[in-house]
Parts: sequence; structure tokens; C-alpha cells
Amino acid sequence: MTQIDSSTLLPTPSSATLRALGERVQQGMLVFNGKFEVSVANGLVRELFGVDTTGSLDLGRQLEALLPPFAMSQARETGSWIGSLPIGERVITLHLHQHSDAGEEAFLALFQHIDGPEDYERELQQRHAELRQAYLRLNGTQEKLLQSEKMASIGQLAAGVAHEINNPIGYVHSNLGSLQEYLRSLFTVIEAYERALRAPDPKALIPEIDDIRDRLDIDFISRDLPQLMAESREGIERVTRIVRDLKDFSYSGRDESWKLVDLHAGLESTINIIWNELKYKVTLERRYGELPMIECLPSELNQVYMNLLLNAGHAIAERGNIVVSTGVNGDEVWVEFKDNGSGISPELRQRIFDPFFTTKPVGSGTGLGLSISYGIINKHHGRIDLDSTVGEGSCFRIVLPIRQPK
Repeated sequence: MTQIDSSTLLPTPSSATLRALGERVQQGMLVFNGKFEVSVANGLVRELFGVDTTGSLDLGRQLEALLPPFAMSQARETGSWIGSLPIGERVITLHLHQHSDAGEEAFLALFQHIDGPEDYERELQQRHAELRQAYLRLNGTQEKLLQSEKMASIGQLAAGVAHEINNPIGYVHSNLGSLQEYLRSLFTVIEAYERALRAPDPKALIPEIDDIRDRLDIDFISRDLPQLMAESREGIERVTRIVRDLKDFSYSGRDESWKLVDLHAGLESTINIIWNELKYKVTLERRYGELPMIECLPSELNQVYMNLLLNAGHAIAERGNIVVSTGVNGDEVWVEFKDNGSGISPELRQRIFDPFFTTKPVGSGTGLGLSISYGIINKHHGRIDLDSTVGEGSCFRIVLPIRQPK
């Protein structure tokens, strides 16, 4: 049985047929390729752009100049793009469609004139709704990325945080064992005194009580017990502080509002979380100035502090210093992180805030830390200044407004 190609039953319309059909369309119609070479332009679109039948090349160039840079790429990715274009004193709605076949690319542009203010307002409202949906999707993605990077940082620090918690828990557990022995000894002495009180001649039992006191070393217990309790309380407070700081840091911040905060409290909270990562090779020096309360999103700023402190620690090979300084300059405050590590070369300095760029080995960094930090500071209407010399170290300075602009 002979197979028939169905495409042979549908002959391709000629250019003359397409042009004739275009003249019947009640919209401006333009067909062109990826180089903006026009093959079909009906009368309405020629009138709109003010060209005659010989001006197709100029028409393509005019359209290329009017289209936003992302319109063609979006049409290629999704098949279409819709937007508004100012042409002369008019505002025109453009529906742009793309089709590729056998390596050939074609675009169909349909232009619709917005006649009156009501149509224009309706068009603006529609575009506003579309932009708002796109913004909400983008904002949601940014929040997820921010939270993912935050949790990734905690994951990388998990062993150190566990050590910081286990250390005080360990000596509190040991102290509780000592406390149990001390209580047993004290109860033994108390029982001896109770027997003496019930005896006909209590003074006769004093030598026995003194012997028990000496054997159980009650004098040492009375000296060591307050110190043991104070040490245990300090250990429990240490664990409580780490857990609280971890909870604050891991908070997603979705419902966090701008509030007046003490930046020094956030710095100390962050240092407390990452200290195990730094303490074996870093001497940390604090040079805090007098700061006013700052209007900010504290959990996001804490993530910036963590990223910069960890980067400073990673830049130090064996042993070095990190200086954390703060100060006020007019209606701005600054927080500075200075290390004497390896420094950053000029060519890398241009890329350190790029997403996914990292100089760390594969698997030890996401390349998002500085990029996210830059976005957070930009969101706070601030800036990050960098001064670095290879072999001498780096200095990152965060500059923030005391109050956010209205």
C-alpha cells in the first residue's frame, strides 16, 4: 500500500497569499525572521510605522529598536511574548509569536492600537497584574534560595555546633556525678548529727562526727560545691545561648518585619554559632563603637555576618587575626571584617559577588554566600566595600543607613 505524505495535500501559501490575508486582518501584522528581515507587513502596520511598501527594511530596524531586550529571548523560550510599545504618541499592544522549523526561524507580530483612556487603563492594569505575579514568583524563589543557603551554612557548621554543645553538656554531666557523691556524703554527716541529737549524751558522739567529716572531706565539699554549681549553670547557659542563636539564625524570615535592632547583639549571636569553626586558628578582636539602634531585618544581616566571617576564616591558612569593627558616619553605620589572610587578586575581585562563583574546592562551598550577602545589603539600601591585597588580607565593610528610606 502506497503511503501518502499528508503535507503534500496542504500546499504552502505563497507570499502574495500571505500578504492578501494580512490586509484582511484587523490588526497590524508583521512577519520577519531572527535578523528582523521583514517578509510580510500589512497596510495597518506600515501606516503605524509610517513607511510605504518599499520600507520593509526600515520597518524591521524600527521594531528592533523598540522591542525590550528580553522580548525576543522570551518568545524563543516560551513561544510568545506580550507587551506594550510606545510608537509616536500612541501606546500599542504587541503580541509576538515565534516558530522554528528545519532550522528556519520566523516571528509573527500582531499590533493592536489602544484607542481611549479606558482601554489604556485596562491594559495597564493587566500588565500590572502580570508584573506583580512575576514579582511574587521571583520573590518567593529568592526567599527559598536565601533559606536554602542559610540551612546549607548551618549544615556545614553542624559538627562544630555539636561540639560546642557537647562540651558544656559533658562537664555538666560530670559535675552532676560529683554532685551526687557530695550529696551522699552530706546526708551521711546529717544523719550522724541527727543520731547525736537523739543520744543521751550528744557530746560523746562528737569524735565520731569529726571522724566522718574528715573521712568524707566535708571541708573540701563545702568549698567545691558552689564552684561546681556555678560551672554547671554556666554550661547550661552556654547551651541555651547556642540553641537560641541557632533558632534565630535558621528562622526563615518570611514574616519578619523591619525593626530597630542592636547590631552588636546580632554580631555576638553569629560569632557564638561559628566560633568552633574559627577558634583553633583565629584570634578575634572586637573594636565596637557606640551604635544607635538600626532599622533592619536582623536575621538576614546575621547571615551576611556569618558569610563574611567564615570567608575571612577560610582565607587564613594556619594562624591569623580577624578584627570586627563598627562605627557611625553621619546617618550611616558601618560594620567591618578585616583579616590578614591570603587576600583577593584584582581579577577575582570583579567576580566574587557573582552567583555560584567560588574559589573553594568542589563540595565545600555553594558559591552563593557573597552573592546573597550583596543582595541582602542592597535590599537594606546599603553597600559592601572591599579593600584587599594579595598576601596581606582583605577588608569587607558593610555600610547601612540608620533608618530605611520611606
